[in-house]
Amino acid sequence: MSSATHHQPAHRWSNLSLEAEERAHLPGYREEAVIRHFEAPEALDTRFYEVRAKSILNHVPKASQMPFRWTINPYRGCTHACTYCLAGDTRVLCADGRERGIRDLEVGTRIIGTHRDGRYRRFVETQVLDKWSSIKPAFLIELDDGTELIASGDHRFLSRRGWKYVTGRDQGTWRRPHLTEGAHMLGTGGSVPAPAHDADYRRGYLCGMVRGDGNLRFYTDGRLERAGQTLYRFRLALADEEALARTKEFLATESVETQGFAFAAGTAARRPIAAIRSQRKSSFERINELITWPISPSASWTRGFLAGIFDAEGSCSDGVLRISNTDDEIIDWVIRSFERFRFDACVERRPGKASTVRLKGGLPERMRFMLGTDPAITRKRQIAGFAVKNPAPLRVHRIRALGMVERMYDITTGTGDFVANGVISHNCFARPTHKYLDLDPGRDFEREIVVKVNAPELARIELARRSWKGEHVALGTNTDPYQWVEGRYKLMRGIWEAMRDFANPCSILTKSPLLLRDLDLMKEINERTDFSAALSIPTLEEKAWRATEPRTPNPRARLEAVAELSRAGIRTGVLIAPLMPGVNDSPDQVEELVELALAAGAASATPIALHLRGEVKPLFFDWLAENRPDLVPRYRQLYRRGAYAPQEERERLSALVKRSSPGSESIFRRGMRRQERAPEPEDVTAPCRQESLF
Repeated sequence: MSSATHHQPAHRWSNLSLEAEERAHLPGYREEAVIRHFEAPEALDTRFYEVRAKSILNHVPKASQMPFRWTINPYRGCTHACTYCLAGDTRVLCADGRERGIRDLEVGTRIIGTHRDGRYRRFVETQVLDKWSSIKPAFLIELDDGTELIASGDHRFLSRRGWKYVTGRDQGTWRRPHLTEGAHMLGTGGSVPAPAHDADYRRGYLCGMVRGDGNLRFYTDGRLERAGQTLYRFRLALADEEALARTKEFLATESVETQGFAFAAGTAARRPIAAIRSQRKSSFERINELITWPISPSASWTRGFLAGIFDAEGSCSDGVLRISNTDDEIIDWVIRSFERFRFDACVERRPGKASTVRLKGGLPERMRFMLGTDPAITRKRQIAGFAVKNPAPLRVHRIRALGMVERMYDITTGTGDFVANGVISHNCFARPTHKYLDLDPGRDFEREIVVKVNAPELARIELARRSWKGEHVALGTNTDPYQWVEGRYKLMRGIWEAMRDFANPCSILTKSPLLLRDLDLMKEINERTDFSAALSIPTLEEKAWRATEPRTPNPRARLEAVAELSRAGIRTGVLIAPLMPGVNDSPDQVEELVELALAAGAASATPIALHLRGEVKPLFFDWLAENRPDLVPRYRQLYRRGAYAPQEERERLSALVKRSSPGSESIFRRGMRRQERAPEPEDVTAPCRQESLF
């Protein structure tokens, strides 16, 4: 067999890089395999053996307990490495309209991503599903608007011409789409650091809030018992409790104590209104002092004033930021404050009525205002639903290597992207066969990857044969076809195209949300023939996941993929696999996973007990001895007669899922008839109490 280098279309390898070409003999292949090394950080210490396979449709042995007879595996070996991209102080836009450093984000944090909706990509709310870090060489990307980003060379940003890596080349080694000077990035723009809530900021905020919406007055009591007595009153009533809470806090910092009370009850057409108040003379006098117009306001006071007057009298309907008031003095202060920070604004004066200051510049200027002044009211800061089409000056000015390494962070999100410093940023989400190749089934399985570069062509040839009966083909049953390197080789699209063109029944099992890249082809197959998908999710417990599947995408990211596939009309199941007695089989863990799977639209939740074939068995027992030595005797008993747990144990594990999802049917069994199996030898091992893995 000849090497892929001379027989594959050039465009397929346009995103690959060859550091040094080596050759090696692998059993089962007549000719030498070409060994590739990628210059990508996620591929460090990993070799890829490019081979031309003799066949791609593999017949599943009858002894196997799988409910299908044919499978395709374009890769042998599997590594789910992740890309670590951005410096820790990179600001990520959160769902509340504020930014947080990427190093400070936590799993579950609600953030802003994007989603294509018809002609437009729109900003949507999503969440952080996972986060990692690593040490990488650092590059500085400078934009025309002054934005600076520090990222690894392998990070990708969204430009007007699609996703671009930070660095790359147009020809030869390391050839890939990359940023160049003058490239136009897409995003919100307007990313600036949030102001510190120092003493000046607090005074500015109180000035804007109290002057804009507060009631501060004194009067003489006319009642007989208090005739001639001067009464003092401060009151602030708002429908948005965030601004009310901030005002109360800032006043308390300045030794002004207030009491909260319900001002007006809510109705079907109006939100309830809460209020704070004080009737002390000392408080009245202190508040008057705090809201006095300054002779020479600092930048911090000005930011606070703009935040306060916006919370009190501002609006942001239809994406237009406005501040209105009947007091011309307040309007003049707003105009001068805008001018100080070089905001472009226009004024609509209406004598005797409320005048309005309107901010120009669209989303980038609105973001600069919101982030740079930090108003308290979250609802006024929302951008979800707005289209990604703005005049932000996000043009690349310069890219340069900093000549140092830095700790980089990356997150996995529900949308596959996020907004970093105002720019849309991209996410970065079997063993026994290696023994046959004279490779170690442990570490080599993760670092020595065999790539069947002619898999798409073979699939088309073999499906066209007269002898082929159009039987169901299951993909992903030995190694995951959507491990990260599939993002570079892109073999699966050609395989799916063959399945579509021959209307061949098929299914996919994976641990990776990367399969959503090919959702368009899966939908076409689903329209023509029987098609289903399944995501393998053994546990939601983080420590167990990281210990047993350290380089796979976060289980919650896989649940997001289940939801996306289900919304597309594709029958999608969840395989709770492997279920390991004493490790991830507690009823509470299984019940939560099943409930979330069904809520995501899963058509089934199917348990599969751990099986230990061939060389996997000693590897698993080594892991067990290190992490859970107390379980070693139990596993020796369970698996003393073979690769599979006894029938009694499998039924116990299956019952855990059935109790949570009665009537759930395996996605692989629908449309396929399982062959009869010989009964397993009886085993008298009784289940023992579940204990913590760590």
